[in-house]
Formats: sequence, structure tokens, C-alpha cells
Amino acid sequence: MQNPRCSFLILFIQLVSIISFCHYARQIRGEDNKTSAIEVDVGIILDLETNVGKVMNISILLALADYHANASRGAIKIVPHFRDSKRDDVEAASAAIYLLKDVQVQAIFGPQMSTQTDFVIDIGNRTKVPIISPATSPSLSVKENPFFIRGALPSSSQTKAIAAIVRNYDWRQVVIIYEDSSYGTGIVPHLTDALLEINTLVSYRSVISLSANDDEILKELYNLNTKQTRVFIVHLQPYLASRLFLKAKEAGMMSSGYAWIITDVLTSLLDSVDHSVIESSMQGVLGIRPYIPRSNELNNYTRRWRKRFRQEYPDMDPVELNVYGLWAYDSITALTKAIAKVGTTIIPKFKKADTTENLTDLDALGTSEFGSLLLDSMRNTTPKTALSGEFRIIDGELQLYTYEIVNIIGKGERSVGFWTEKDGISQKLKMNSKTAKSMNEQLAAIIWPGESIIVPRGWEIPTSGKKLRVGVPVKGGLEQFIKVEIDAKTQAVTATGFIPDVFKEVIQSLPYAIPYEFIPFPIDSPTSQDYDDLVYKISSKEYDAVVGDVTILASRAKYVDFTLPFSESGISAVVSVRNDDRKNAWIFLKPLKSELWITTGGFFIFIGFVVWVLEHRVNKEFRGPKHKQVGMIFWFSFSTLVFAHRERVTSNFTRFVLIVWVFVVLVLTSSYTANLTSMLTVQQLQPSITDLNDLIKNGEYVGYQEGSFVKDVLKHMKFDSSKFRSYSTLEEYSNALSRGSKNGGVGAIVDELPYLRLFLNKYCRKYIMVGPTYKAAGFGFAFPKGSPLVPDVSRAVLQVMEGEFMNNIIQKWFGNETDCPKQDGMAIASSLTLDSFMGLFLIAGVSAGSALLLFFLIFLYQNREILATDDSVWQKLSAIANAFDKEKDNSNSMSEEPSEGNEIQTAMLFAESEASTEILPHLPLQSPEIRISDGLGASPALEGFSTTEPGTPVHENITGAT
Repeated sequence: MQNPRCSFLILFIQLVSIISFCHYARQIRGEDNKTSAIEVDVGIILDLETNVGKVMNISILLALADYHANASRGAIKIVPHFRDSKRDDVEAASAAIYLLKDVQVQAIFGPQMSTQTDFVIDIGNRTKVPIISPATSPSLSVKENPFFIRGALPSSSQTKAIAAIVRNYDWRQVVIIYEDSSYGTGIVPHLTDALLEINTLVSYRSVISLSANDDEILKELYNLNTKQTRVFIVHLQPYLASRLFLKAKEAGMMSSGYAWIITDVLTSLLDSVDHSVIESSMQGVLGIRPYIPRSNELNNYTRRWRKRFRQEYPDMDPVELNVYGLWAYDSITALTKAIAKVGTTIIPKFKKADTTENLTDLDALGTSEFGSLLLDSMRNTTPKTALSGEFRIIDGELQLYTYEIVNIIGKGERSVGFWTEKDGISQKLKMNSKTAKSMNEQLAAIIWPGESIIVPRGWEIPTSGKKLRVGVPVKGGLEQFIKVEIDAKTQAVTATGFIPDVFKEVIQSLPYAIPYEFIPFPIDSPTSQDYDDLVYKISSKEYDAVVGDVTILASRAKYVDFTLPFSESGISAVVSVRNDDRKNAWIFLKPLKSELWITTGGFFIFIGFVVWVLEHRVNKEFRGPKHKQVGMIFWFSFSTLVFAHRERVTSNFTRFVLIVWVFVVLVLTSSYTANLTSMLTVQQLQPSITDLNDLIKNGEYVGYQEGSFVKDVLKHMKFDSSKFRSYSTLEEYSNALSRGSKNGGVGAIVDELPYLRLFLNKYCRKYIMVGPTYKAAGFGFAFPKGSPLVPDVSRAVLQVMEGEFMNNIIQKWFGNETDCPKQDGMAIASSLTLDSFMGLFLIAGVSAGSALLLFFLIFLYQNREILATDDSVWQKLSAIANAFDKEKDNSNSMSEEPSEGNEIQTAMLFAESEASTEILPHLPLQSPEIRISDGLGASPALEGFSTTEPGTPVHENITGAT
């Protein structure tokens, strides 16, 4: 049994322990009499030697003062611990380690420099302490550093706004000037990408060393001044930017024609730049900065800030509040709210490592559980209106809202517009439900460097004194297009012809003057140089441009940029003209193709056969000896060609067939007559070759212009390169075509349309253009890749082509093309083909076949007793043939054999018929011939298909006599 004293002693010890623990907990929670709140330590690392550091220092003090003034009794007390990094990365790292190790702060604001922040972020990740920094370098990633929260906009967020300004003024090239530091280099790739999205190139990158002296800066500016680009984007800190603009003024680069754009850091800190520098060397500069909307709260805060600044720094010249001070205030305000939210849930202390073996000094710091909870509240904040505008952090990154575009005039700047990611550039902003909406798409009037109101075009001819070097081809012929002459004494180069005249007019049409000089480039066989070599001179920077009969090709466009074409395009061929076919004895056969002749003849025979079958049993004229019947088949059908048939027909089937066939013959004869007339009366220019493939099959030679790309086109068309012959003049073209392939010439000349039209204009009666026209882009002026001249020259080309000048210059160099017949194709009356009459033959064939089929069906039905016999097939066929050959009796009222009285009666009819003309001398004859029906009862018929009308007087006299 346990001793009662021991039990009492144990209970007493437990009671004392509980009381002691509660007392300790009350001290921690601030519930004792000596303190009333939990203290949370926060570290502040700033460059207090800089104006920006001092501005943010005052803002942080005011933010903490506002927090404690509005906090209730028992709220968490935030204790700031300030450390000066003294513009040194090591000092910043040392300050961070001190704050984490000795003070055990739960959050750190700062450092303000990107290089200092980089190391402090790593420490924050190890200790799980949030690092809230206003560093703007894009190289500091919030995604890769979970405990890093950026309390300012990254410099990469302004790149789209800068690109929008560049696009607004249609600048195609820019130069980026940046300092050689992580702050300077961080923006370059982002800015380059943003410019590429609007098809603007970064022609040059100028890096300014932080230790560069004035002479080095001036030397770099002189180097920039020798280049074409006149748009400069400056990304420097204020102290270096001031020296740059002073030297730019000295170099004459702050005059009319130049454009300067400064980034947000310099624009936001213009108050730290000497006013004398602004007034003398920065007039007309454009800048962008985060837009800070004006409000009563901001005005009141600004007054408080200025008062507190004078108290803290009484011996210092006044400094204006800037956006970094506002961001510092808003960041500390967001931090205090996060601490107040999670401060009572856990004790703000560090958790040491479980073991002390093999630990580094950083590992020995431990980790903060309070910092992890604080991070969750800080990395994503709800949108709210703060002093700096809409202050919102998403995934540790301060979100972009609106940039303001300013123009530096006088001692300060003037707002000329705004930019938002949603609406782009606008001159004014209309605030609607906290959303900025564009009022228009243009900026306000801007005063450019040199007090100019004219927008700089963005480039100039280099000031080195050199003229635009223009390469021109020198060749032996085709001087109407371009002719280059070199003065023997002065060596001056002059170019004349259609193309140089167009180029000179285009240059004069530009809104600015461009001095240039022609440089000859020989294109001939001895040097083996061609137009491709001429174009490549641009990419090798020997020429600044090429003017000549240079065709725009995809292969050449890889190395140069072409303007819009100023001539027609296409590749075709010219061949010699055949002899005049009108002197040919067999020209009458040419209106119809051979297949159409054969088909027509076949149908004549077929229709004659069908008519013979239909008329053989019922018409005496289609009976008789075999040779007579065969002759009748050919005679009757071919006589319809000239409508000379006189044989009467009795079958309705025959009449139906002949009606259709006569229509077909009418169309055929009309078409034949029209085509033959055209061939005999219109002069024909028939080519000796109608298809280029015939040249390949026949192995004939093909000619082309010396140095032309047409040679490659012919190779692509599968021509044998050994069959190529090159020429330089129109006379050589004519001689080669006249001789032909067999006599040392060529069968065809393949060239571009402008040359061929000039050739045909001179030799329009001897040659003709044949074959398909292969598309080409035409002639254009060539410039280096990305040249800013290309858009302006292209617009000038359009202006020249739309005016009267182009017609005048064509008339000057090529003459009046109306003097020759049109040669844009073969204006030849071609032979008619079977395809054109296939429908007619089909109708005639179906009609005749249908009639023939119906006739045989009726005939077989009438002789069905023959088919019903038990005879053999051969016997049945013989019987059917005999029945078909037997003449059919069509008489209904007369006997089968005509009587003698009938013969006498017939003779009397003839006699009375002869007398009828004497009895009725005043009656007109109905026909030159009257046929009397035979004993079969056939009615009389006149010539052709006509029959005597039954109501005429002649008919009545004959009937009465009978």
C-alpha cells in the first residue's frame, strides 16, 4: 500500500507544474500584466544610401504606423528590424543571415536590387521565410522560388507596351541600349520577342558598362549614329542614363529624325535626374511608367509622406514620392494583414534541425512554420484598391494593370496616352467598374527631339557620307530595259532605259532625299556571272541595292528583300511562223479534222443503207439489179449533202430519218463553209511548233537570254542542257529562229514576257508566241534583308505605276505596240473536231437505228408464220430474206396484176395531161414533172419530197378525163 505522504507530494508537484506551464503560456500569448500582444519580427533590407531606398523606408514606417494605429487591443505587434545593404551584395546577404539567425524574423522585405535579392531568396527557401522584394529583374522567377514574392512589376511586363508604341509609328527596326548587369540584360530577350511579334527587328544591341567613362559612351553613340536605325530604346538606371543623354546631345542625336524611348525605371525616377540634364538633353523623349490613378487618399498620403521624410532626413534635398514607395506601402500593408490573419494560430518561432551533425550555417538556422502559413496568405491576394492602384498578387507576382505613356517636355513630363494589355494604346482612359477602356487608338500630339512635330520615320541614310550603292547589270543587248555606260575620263557611271527611269522616278516620289550611285556589274560569258551573283552582292554588303531587270524569285528572296514588282510577269516561248497555207492545193480538207471526215462519210453510208432497207419493199426506185441498188445507197445519201436527191420516198420511217439527217447535213455544211472561208480570207500566223514538249521529243535546240534564270526553268522542264543556246540581243534571237535547229539555230526562244513582247513588237510578222505562260513575280528592286527602305519604295512603286508616268515611259522605250497584231496567243482558225458534232451524230444515229429496229419488228410480225414453221434456222432465214426481197403489194382496190385496160387508161391520162397545158394556158404549173401512180396504188410525187396538191385544176382535169 502506497504511503499517503508520497501521494500528496506527487500531487503537489503536478499542481506546481501545471501552474508554471500556464504562467509561461500566458507570457507567450501576452496575457500577463506586462505585455498585451504577440510580437512578430519582420526584417527590412534596403539600400538606405539611395533615394529609392529612403523613399521606401518612409513608406514602410508609415504603413506600420497605420497598422498599429488601427489595430485593436491585444492585436499582434509587428516589430521591424531595418538593415542597410550599402549597395553591396555581400552586405545584403549578411543582413539577411543576421535577421534570420539572431532576430528570427518571420518575413523579410527587400533587398531592392536584383543581384542582392538573388542570394536572399535562396536563404528564404531554405528557412521557409517569405522574401518580399521590389526587385524587377525577370531572371528572378517566382515559380522556381516558392518563398519569393515580387512586390513590384517585373521589367518584362512593359515590353508589350513598348512594342505597341513602336507599332503605332510603324518603325521596322530599333536599337536597344542597356546596361551590362542582370538588371539590364534581363529585359532584352523579352523585349526582342515582343518586337518580333509586330515584325520589328532589333538591328543592334548596345551594351553600356557600369564603369564606362564619358569617352566610351560617346564612342558608342558615334557608332550608333553611323547605322540606319534612328529609334533607340534605353533601359538604364538614372545615374547612367543621365550621362548617356548628355553625350547623345553632344553627338547630335537629340535632333529631328531621332526617337528615344525610356523604360519604366527611368521614367518613374525622373525626379532623381538632374533637371539641367532633362531640360538640355532629354527633350522629346517618350517614356512609360505604371499608371497611378489620382485619389484623395493618395493626396493625403503624399502630404503625410513629405512631412515624415523631412523629419527623417532634415538635411537632404526634397525627394518626390514615386511608385516604388507606393508599392512598398502596399506590400507592407498586405504583409500586416497576412500576419494578423495567421498570427494567433501558431507561435512565431523557428524550428531547429533535429541533429546538429554535419550541418552548415544555413541549415543551422532552422525553418519557420509561421512563414509557411504566412506565404499562403501572401502569394494570392484578392483585388483591392490601394495607393498604387489595383494591387493584386497572383502566384507571388504583382499583376499588370495600366501603363502611362509620357512625353518629356520642359522640366518634366506630359501624359500623352495609356496602354492596357486588353485594349492596347489609347489617348484617354474611361474608368468603368475599375476597368480601363480605350477611347481611341492614337496618342496625343508629341513633341519629338529637336522640337519637331513630325513623326520620325525611324531610319536615315548613314551619316558616314557614303551614298546608296546601287548595283546595275551590264550586258550587250536589250538596251531598252537598261543600258550602262562608263565615262572614259571621269569613270562616272550612267544608266539609261526603262528600268533606270522607273527607279529614278520612284526615288523622287519618296518624301525624303536618298543620294545614290550606280555600280556596274558585268553579266556576260567570259566572267560566267549571272543575275544571282548580282543579287548576292547585297548579302555580302558590297551593294546597298540592285536595280535592273532582276526577276523576283523565291531562291533570291532568301538573301534579299524585294519591293513590289513594277513589270508584268510570266515566262513563255516564241517560235517561227509557218508558210501561208492559203496557197496549199489541199486546203479545202483542213476545215474538218480527219476523224470528223471519216465519221461523216460513215454516217452517209449508214443513212443510205437505212433508207434502202426502209424503201426496198415498197419503192420501185430502190429495186432492180444489185449493182443498181448498191449505187442507189451511195447516191441517195451523198446527194443529200447538196440536197440534190430526186427519188421519192414512201415510208414514214424514211421521212423521219431524212428529216433528222438533213438537219445534221445542214449544220455540217454551214460549219465547213464558215471555217473554210476564214482560212481563205484571214491571214493566219501558224506556229511551226505548238507545244514545247515537241521540242523535247524532237531533240531541238532552245534559246534563252544570257545570264537569265530561265535556264534553270528549262532544266526543271526536263530539257537537255546540251540543247541550250544563250543569246543577248533581239537580232541574235531572230537569226537563231530563222536558221532553226538543223542549221545552227534554235527551234524556240524561251524568255520572260517583257523581252518577248519587245521582240515581237519588232518582228511581229515572222514569229509568234506559243505554249502556256508560266507565272513569275516580275521585276523588282532588291535591298538588304530587313531594310527600312523596302516599304517606302514599294509604296512609291505603286504610286508611279498608277500615274501617267508609266504609260509615257513605256511609249518612250518600247513604242506603240498597236502597230503589230496581237501576239498574246495563236489567233488561228483551227480545224473542226469530232467532239463539236458528237451530239448531232448521236441524234442521227439513234433516230436511224430506232426506225430500222421498228421496221424489222413490224416485218417479223407480218411474217410470223415463217418463224412458226418447223424448218431449220437456215431455211427460216432464207424464207425471211426472200420475203424481204419480194416487192410488197400496197394496192387496196386493184387486182394484183394490172389489166390491159389499166395500161390503156394510163396512156390516156398521159395524153390528157399533155393537153392540159394547152387547155388551161393561164394556170401556173405546180411542178415541172407529174408522176402517175403505178399499179401498186402509189400516189404521185413531185421532185424531192413534194407531191401534187389534190385540189389543183390540173388534178381535177385528169380525174375528170379518167
